[in-house]
Amino acid sequence: MRRQTGPAFLRRGSHRWAAALLVALLPALMLLPAPGARAADGKPAVTLSEQQAGKGGDITVKGTGWRPNTLLMMLICGQSAPGTGVIGGTNSCANADGRAVTTDAKGAFSKKMPVSEPPRPCPCVVHVATVTGEQAAADARFVVAGHPVAPLPEQTDGGKLAVLATTRLEGDSGILTWFGAPPSRQLVFTVGNLGSAPVKDPVFRVGTAHGVFAPQWEERQWRGTIAPGRKARIALPVELTAGAHGDYRISLRYGTKTLAEQPWGVGRPWGVTLFWILLCLVVPAAVFRIGMAIVDKARPRAAYTPARAGRHCHPLPADATAKLPRLRRGPRAPEAPSTASAAGPAPGATTTAALPWFTPDSAPSENRPTTKGHS
Repeated sequence: MRRQTGPAFLRRGSHRWAAALLVALLPALMLLPAPGARAADGKPAVTLSEQQAGKGGDITVKGTGWRPNTLLMMLICGQSAPGTGVIGGTNSCANADGRAVTTDAKGAFSKKMPVSEPPRPCPCVVHVATVTGEQAAADARFVVAGHPVAPLPEQTDGGKLAVLATTRLEGDSGILTWFGAPPSRQLVFTVGNLGSAPVKDPVFRVGTAHGVFAPQWEERQWRGTIAPGRKARIALPVELTAGAHGDYRISLRYGTKTLAEQPWGVGRPWGVTLFWILLCLVVPAAVFRIGMAIVDKARPRAAYTPARAGRHCHPLPADATAKLPRLRRGPRAPEAPSTASAAGPAPGATTTAALPWFTPDSAPSENRPTTKGHS
């Protein structure tokens, strides 16, 4: 039989070679990592849709290599560079116009944010950092059009701070704290510079934690310079939220190292409880009194008539007199009637009953004999 050398034969041979090559490369393809895993294991990165924009515009920030499902904060910061980081902490950033974003399951995100001028001059960056969990950050160079530009301050890496004494909380709460005002204290500690270079205007991070929750960090900058081998006493303000009470834990961090922790027991604001108790008593009483006044004004009133008034009132006659008993005496001599008695009482005169000890019968007279001196 004659051998076929046409195009159909060539096609059947090429298919067999492709199938054999695919079987040989399949184990190697299975060993390659997934693209999402490679991004999650790499270093966090940030890219911008535009490298320069003016105030009032917006840019799109994209990130890769972050932890999956992680909350991030995006800020435009001045006096910063990708290699040196944000000098001065978030005090150099436009915090009011920051945006929050959560990474997806592959550790990536994409979100728009407005362009605003930071409080420090450029060079500027878009600073992206984690809010919770393990600390991670990335910066992307950005130019805010029209914003002032100044050289970066000199930074020395030889300084190293350490706490030399036990930290303590100083201060006392006022009467307003008893009614729910935010409790405040001063975190006082002594640090020493164990490095070979001075530390100027160090930025500390103060965290407040309540119960099992993670601490909420706030940056506090201390103004001053600590020379090598010297120590300094530092007091940083600490303030809780309004109505806070219970057991709190205050943490102090410099850079990536936690220097100290201090417990703080905050009493309950009993003034707020007393206020609500009084409110629950006063308001119902006031409503009751107002309701009774309305009912008294709205009810109909009966007309006054003498007949209705006579049912309850029993007035005495004007010539009513008290009748008192008379004392019994001896025989009374006849007396000549007087002119006044014969004429009768004067018109309009009121007769009153004479008291027994003032009656004419009881007084001695000339016509009545007495027994005194008779045998």
